[in-house]
Amino acid sequence: MTTERPAPPLTGGEREMLRTFLDFHRATLAMKCDGLSDEDLRRASSPPSTLSLLGLVRHMAEVERTWFRRVINAEDLPLVWSDEGDFQVAYDASSSTRSEAFSAWQAEVEQSRKIEEAAESLDVTGHQARWGEDVSLRLVMLHMIHEYARHNGHADFLREAIDGVTGA
Repeated sequence: MTTERPAPPLTGGEREMLRTFLDFHRATLAMKCDGLSDEDLRRASSPPSTLSLLGLVRHMAEVERTWFRRVINAEDLPLVWSDEGDFQVAYDASSSTRSEAFSAWQAEVEQSRKIEEAAESLDVTGHQARWGEDVSLRLVMLHMIHEYARHNGHADFLREAIDGVTGA
């Protein structure tokens, strides 16, 4: 499996740049998982942390769902892996498979893209209940880029500890 990653534009409009940088980071996470078995993807390779690549994929499915569907689109739906709203459940990938985790993540990414594309502008707002504040789609896009970039750094270390592969 080889993941293709879009090259972010060097010039262009704000929305195009945000969209492409977000897709760049989404693809980077997928690339970090390329060529690994389910067992490798579940491996917590930086003890004592239990974090795994598959746990990161599951977590990002929750993050996509929360920010785009629950916040911007105001959908009243539970998290992917926790009806109680516990974000930590996603990190436990001990019984998960690539198929299960990636299917959920890719479905959430597809929904996120549809919501972003349908939005009139980056000024569209939604309510972030945890903060008790309204937030713009612009903030959500920037936050998502930050979230992926941070977790892709974790993925770098996790992947290198599994098989020595570095870079993205």
